[in-house]
Amino acid sequence: MSIHAQLSPEAQARLDAMKRNSTISSIIIALLSIVLIGLLLAFILISPMFKETPVIVTYSANVPAEEVLETKKVSTNTKQKPSAPSSSSAKVIAANTTSNVAIPVPEVDVPQPSTDFGNGDDFGDGWGSGGDGGGGGGGFGAIPATMRKRCSKEDRLQRLAETGGNEQCEEAVLKALRWMKSTQAADGSWGTGHKSAMTGLGLLAYLGHCETPLSEEFGESCLKAMTFLINLGMKNDGKMAEKLAGHQWVYEHSIAVYALAESTTFCKQLNISVPNLGEVTQKAGQFLIDNQHENGGWAYEYKEGAGAHTDLSVTGWHIQALKAMKHTGLDFKNLSRCAKKSIEYVELLQGESGGFGYKGPPSGEAYAKLTGVGVLCLQMWDKESSKEVRKGADHIIKTTKLKWGTADCNLYAHYYEAQAMMNRGGKDWQKYNALMRDEVLKNQKPDGTWPGPGEKYGLIYDTALCTLMLEVYYRFLPGTGKL
Repeated sequence: MSIHAQLSPEAQARLDAMKRNSTISSIIIALLSIVLIGLLLAFILISPMFKETPVIVTYSANVPAEEVLETKKVSTNTKQKPSAPSSSSAKVIAANTTSNVAIPVPEVDVPQPSTDFGNGDDFGDGWGSGGDGGGGGGGFGAIPATMRKRCSKEDRLQRLAETGGNEQCEEAVLKALRWMKSTQAADGSWGTGHKSAMTGLGLLAYLGHCETPLSEEFGESCLKAMTFLINLGMKNDGKMAEKLAGHQWVYEHSIAVYALAESTTFCKQLNISVPNLGEVTQKAGQFLIDNQHENGGWAYEYKEGAGAHTDLSVTGWHIQALKAMKHTGLDFKNLSRCAKKSIEYVELLQGESGGFGYKGPPSGEAYAKLTGVGVLCLQMWDKESSKEVRKGADHIIKTTKLKWGTADCNLYAHYYEAQAMMNRGGKDWQKYNALMRDEVLKNQKPDGTWPGPGEKYGLIYDTALCTLMLEVYYRFLPGTGKL
């Protein structure tokens, strides 16, 4: 017999209801779970379709052909007339392409020089006839070792102290450069006549102090001077003079090539790209080589034949330009052969006393004004230890004088002599420096100029030569022969 508990009908009904509710709840929960899972899966799959793609910034490798560091653009539209950079133009010009003009930007008013720079008819007189002309521009050419020295104020002052200069030399140079900057014309030139030569001299004075388009104080002025010469060379197919007639322009061409070549070397060393600088230097320099006279010198108007006028004065400018061209790294054809022939020509002009003559060897023991030219040219081309250089230096020490305002103040002669004697070094330089330094310093005017005897070629000419004389302390390597 078994005993079973019996539920009442009411209890059984409640139990059945609870079972139904539980089943329904389970189903609902299961459905909700499925829906939730479905929503999560949908969100995961659909979300990337609506997610914002991040912006990726890229820079094209094809940058504009010409740009400046300060994001100012330099136009090279060939329809524009070339002119000098404005005072607001950038100090570094970058360009990888060539244009038919140099740096055409708006002109800016710059005070014109107030002094007379020559009448345009007597440029060769004194520069080429008689040897009382202009000095050699920038010295031995731009070489990296000397660049590094003169490009630091501290190093310049150290070199001044080591080589017989002083702080007054540095102050005098800065005063002169500031005067040049203040009198530069709007097109970048100096002078009212023979602008190519005068601008070349001014630019060489800047470069002698390591002033380039990067310089804070003189960069704009330096760039303007380069621009003037570049524009002139492009206009005249590499011939560096405004007037290609008469015997004067042969001087202008060689001085300008000297300045262009040194500018090219500086800009290469400092990674400054100035449009068309290299192209004009190449063309103008090759013209200089190709038009050497058959006797090894250079002739007025670059004439050929026995009747052409060649002399040491005009040849000295060309030899200095050749040296500067060598340092550019540009491919000048026959440069070495040209230099060798020119040195052979120079050697023929030395007399028994050691002095160098204008068109032939001088006679007697009297002071020969072109001796500094001859000595410097030989030093430049690996003859620094030769007997010819020793005899020439002895002649200078024995005969040269420098007294401002007298016939013994020949800036042409003394500018070359300052270079030659600095390179000699030792007692020769000490004796010459004692003669030259203080005489030049004490005769500078308060405005920074040096009005030379007669002011034949104007203040820019005399001031540039004296400035370059005072830069000789840190521009060269005395006693080494390394030019």
